[in-house]
This record gives sequence, C-alpha cells and structure tokens, in this order.
Amino acid sequence: MTTVTTGTRTHAPSVGTARTRVEGRDKVTGAARYAGEVPFADLAHGWLVLSTVARGRIRALDTDAVLGMPGVLAVLDHRNAPRVETDYTGMLGRPDPTCAVFQHDRVPHLGWPVALVVAETSEQAREAAESLVVHYEQEPHDTDFTGERADAHPVDGHMPAVTGKGDLDAALASSAAVLDAEYTTPEEHHNPMEPHAATARWDGGRLEVIDSNQGATWVVGELVKLFSLDPASVRVRSEHVGGGFGSKGLRAHQVAAVMAATVLQRPVRVVLTRRQMFSLAGYRSPTVQRVRLGADADGRLRALEHRSVSVTSTVHEFVEPSAGVARVMYDADAHHTANRVVRLDVPTPTWMRAPGEAPGSFALEAALDELAERCGIDPIELRLRNEPDKGPVSGLPFAGRNLAACFREGARRFGWADRDPRPGLRRDGRWLLGTGTAAASFPAGAAPSTAAVTAHPDGTYTVRISAADIGTGARTALTLVAADALRVPPERVRVRIGDSDFGPAMIAGGSMGTRSWSWAVTAAAGELRERLALGAEIPAEGITVRSDTTAAIGALAPAERHSFGAQFAEVAVDTATGEVRVRRMLGVFAAGRIVNPLTARNQLRGGMIWGISMALHEEAVRDRASGGHIGADLAGYHVATHADVPHIEADWIDDSDPNDPVGIKGIGEIGIVGAAAAVANAVWHATGVRHRSLPIRPDRVLSAAAGAPDA
Repeated sequence: MTTVTTGTRTHAPSVGTARTRVEGRDKVTGAARYAGEVPFADLAHGWLVLSTVARGRIRALDTDAVLGMPGVLAVLDHRNAPRVETDYTGMLGRPDPTCAVFQHDRVPHLGWPVALVVAETSEQAREAAESLVVHYEQEPHDTDFTGERADAHPVDGHMPAVTGKGDLDAALASSAAVLDAEYTTPEEHHNPMEPHAATARWDGGRLEVIDSNQGATWVVGELVKLFSLDPASVRVRSEHVGGGFGSKGLRAHQVAAVMAATVLQRPVRVVLTRRQMFSLAGYRSPTVQRVRLGADADGRLRALEHRSVSVTSTVHEFVEPSAGVARVMYDADAHHTANRVVRLDVPTPTWMRAPGEAPGSFALEAALDELAERCGIDPIELRLRNEPDKGPVSGLPFAGRNLAACFREGARRFGWADRDPRPGLRRDGRWLLGTGTAAASFPAGAAPSTAAVTAHPDGTYTVRISAADIGTGARTALTLVAADALRVPPERVRVRIGDSDFGPAMIAGGSMGTRSWSWAVTAAAGELRERLALGAEIPAEGITVRSDTTAAIGALAPAERHSFGAQFAEVAVDTATGEVRVRRMLGVFAAGRIVNPLTARNQLRGGMIWGISMALHEEAVRDRASGGHIGADLAGYHVATHADVPHIEADWIDDSDPNDPVGIKGIGEIGIVGAAAAVANAVWHATGVRHRSLPIRPDRVLSAAAGAPDA
C-alpha cells in the first residue's frame, strides 16, 4: 500500500488556461475510433430500406429474391421483426415511434424504415437493399406548411405552450410605436461530420451497443424499455462522437441493429447514409412567427406578443419552442407567447442546436431592430431600456444577467459609436455596407449526474463519468476541472467517458453537459482529496469515491439562470447580383466560468458561423408531389464553407455568481442565438430593405432591390 497526502497547491490552477484536447493526437492520427470503425469478429452489416411513398400501407415485400442474393443473411420487416414496447416515458418524454421500427405496415412519411437487409458485407447489404421491391397502397399526403392553417394547435414541450398576462390589444392601442410583422425560417438539418452508426452484439447474455450518441445512459434507458430488458444487462459505449447537435439520441438504426443481432446472434452494424439522415436523424422544423410590439415614446415596451407555428409528424408531437425566447429577454405589461404545431406527413423534427432560441431569436431580435428604427432609438439603447429586473414570465430573479455589459464591451470593440444609423449610405465599390446587432440568451441548467474518481498508488487519478464528448472538448474540460478539485497537475488525471457502466449522467445537450458533469466530478474529487489528506493508504486497486449530485441540484434556489451575449455583424451586399457577404462578426458573451478558453472560443465561433449559415444558406426544400426533399445531400443542402466565413471574434466578460457552487453556465448553443438576426439587421442597414424570411438568398435580395415584397 502507498500513503498519499495532499497539501497546499504548488502549481497554477488549470481551469481558465488554454489547453489542447487530450485526445487530439488520437483524432488527427486516426487512432481514435468512431462508432462505425470499431472492429468485431464475425461482424454482419445491416442496410435500411426506406419507404418511397409519403403515406400509405405496405402491401407486400418481395424478399425471396433478395434472400437468395450473395451474402444476404436476413431481411427484417413488420412480418418477422421482434416486437418492442413503446408505451413508456423516457428521459425526454414519450419515444418517437420512428424508433420502433418494423412494428406495422403503416407508412406515415417518405423515408420511413420498412425493412433491414443484413449481409456479410456492407456492399452486399446495400446491393440487396436497393434490389428489394416493396409494394405500397399509396394514399394522398399533406406536406404543405403555412402559418395560417386552422389545424395548428398548442403543444407543451419542455415549456408550457402558452403564456400570457395583461390586455394586449389595449396596450398596443395606447403605444406610440407599434410593430406587427411575420418572420419565417426554413427546415434545417444537423449534418454532423460523423454519420449515425451503431453496432449491437450479445455477449454472455448481455447486450452491448457501440454507438455514436449524446448520452450512453440515455440510450441504455430507451433500449431497456423498448426491449423489456434488465438495465444491468445493457451496456452502451460511445467513446468518440463526430458531432451531434441534438440529433444523436435513440434512432431507428440502433433499434434495427439490436433486432438483427438478437435474431442472428452475431454482431450487426447499421450505418446511416447522408441521404438517410435527412429522414431518420431529425431536423429543425420550419417556423412561421408573428411578433407584435408596442412601445411608448421612449421605446419602453408596453406590449409584446410572440407566436410561433412549427411542424410535427402525424406519429409523434415535437414542438420547436421559438416563442420561448421572449419569455426571458424582454418584459411588457401585456406579454403573450404561444408555440403551436401542425401535423403533416413528414418525419418528426427534433432538438437542433439552440432549439427554439435560434429561430426565435431571429424573429424577436429582428423585430426589436425594426422597432428601434420606428422609435428613432439606437438598437442597443432600445434593448438596454427594456432590460427586465426579473423573469418576464416566471417572475424569478436572474442569477446574473450581464447582457448590458456584453453590449457595452461589444459596441466598444466593434466601433458601434461611429455607425450612421441611416441605411444604404456606406459603399465599397459595388458593395453596400451595413452593420447590425442582436442579443442572445440560452438557459444554464444542470441535471443530476454521478461520477467516480480513483486515486492510484503511483499518484495518478482516473475519473469515470458517462459524459459524451461530441466534439466540444468535454474530456479536456473535465480533466482541468478534476485537476483543480484534486489539486494536482492535469498530467496526473485521466478522464474516461462514454460508457454507460460508469453510471447515470446528464446527456451532452441543452448546454448542460459540462456544468452537470463538472459538478459531479468536483464532488467526488473533493471527497477523495479529503480522505487522502487524512493519510489514507492506497491499495493496489486504488481508492475510489463516487458522487451523486441529485440532492445538491434539487437544493438550488429557483432562479432564471442563463448565459447571455451580444452579437455584431458587418455585411456587404451587391444588389446587382444579390450576393451577401459577411465581412466580420463579433460576439461578446457572459457565460459564467470559462473552463478552457481554447475550446470555449471554438464553440462560440462555431455557433456564430452556424448563424451565418442559417442567415444566408441553409434551407431544406420539400417536393410537394413526392413529400420528400429536393437535394437531400450536402450538394443540394447548402452550408457555410470556408469561403463564406470572415474574420470572427468571440470573447467573454467576467460573469461570476457567488451563489453558484459550479459557476459554469454552458456555451455550446448560445453562439448561434442572435447571430442570424445580427446578419439580417446588417443587411437592412446596408440596403434599407428588411428580410423577414431566412435564408437571405440572392434571388430574395434581387427581388427586394426591384421593389418586390420580400419572399
């Protein structure tokens, strides 16, 4: 045995220092294996067959010919697939029935999974899947989305569908300045670099799934309920994830892989193609949002209404809560918000980076910019005059709201004071130049998590937690947090993540991961350090302390906890070609304690770049005749590339909360919030024309320049 004592720290704190990723070398050399790369003996490959009609029934599948093709092992469909249970509530609510594959002959949308072909090789499985003939009884489908549909209805998601106080009509009637405008955003898709992939196998009566997901224990919980299994008999591992953005929870490919592995009693891997991901990985719903604002002569809001309509499927209700952002950002005597959905014959939408806040902030922050123009008040000043002192809807105090400081610092660095507020005046050759700004916010929550920290006789430590690093640098952040909690250099800490056997922990989502995991790691490390300080002897197997933050999080005083930010953009617009170029962006954020400035800045800049993509490029279009996408790939679905990304700065201000035991707020999503609005507001400043529909395509710029209504 070895005795280890801990004393006063002799090295500088690790949290707050810029550190390269601890797994960076493995990733750039190919040593890091992703879900579709982990080798297994006797591995079989599954290929999903998706419906080619948007609504109807499966009349027949010609499987005999396919089963005779080289290498084909099985074809699973609604006639022979294992039965699953869907009458349950999981971590995020009721399961989307799309995950419960092959349970009936109904087809509710184009791209619905109708069969899985399993073969010895991926190539054989694909060829056989593409050869499978499926006969349908086709029915008329409806994929047309508008904001005027009578069947739109309110849906509670992770927030109430409708909130309201005060007499809206009276407040609008008595306002000196009134705005009533409609804003639209299109269907958008996640498209992480790593496609969705899963391998399932049974080993000694235990199901093991190697997956690309945002929470190993989350996927375990869903599989346990779907297949009626003992939780101890399921293990999910997800060591490296090449992006998720909300799409990597439980999906059809994991369930299909488990079914096939159960039937064949050998490992089966299912990988989605990029085109299949457009149907099976979720997406951000299009929205139609109406914003009505009324202000007095000084620009102070008397009335605020934010109503949003989004799309859901006919089999599962999911709401894009775009109106929720108004419940935090601005108050008024009459304050009304509502989130409604329309059921269509389309796949179910899902969480996508800053769900609700990203499209909602475009509408709300563009509307604030329009109101500022009508009031003759600087857009920043208008926002500062409408800073609430408590939650506009909740009535709870803010646990820190440093938005004003973000605006002041951002305005100084961006040169906002030199801006002529009149639009269409600045030129650079053929380019019209303009600048715009917008506010940003995103909740800073925490969820119960467990962690284990082990002290080894050689003076090193191992941290085990079921966290998921989806490209954010979570491993590195947790290494720094653990090192400070243990009062040792980071080189003496090894962090292991992505394994459900490590116990329950928060998923990588809602900008809650690092905050939740750090809390659990700090608690375990602190208790371990205290035990070692008392002279505890370390046996060969080490000393392990486990934490559970359930009670601590439950004891938090109710408050409005958010990260905040101020976005600034400068654009150049060529009204002869319709081209819009973002020249520079600046984001200044108040996001609590920054663990690793290097990866934090990457996250914030990444969100801002996505905001450029949202403002100018991204738009999934559905064909009315087929009900499917036009160009369901990265050739047809445009995203911002290197040529579209200008000089982008992201920075932060001090944002400490003495009453917060962790101090971390989360930065994964706030970077995108308000970014599209800042770009759109800059386009108005350049041209004098408002664009209320995203993306701001060249044809829309040309139409506006010709005097046509914005499309």
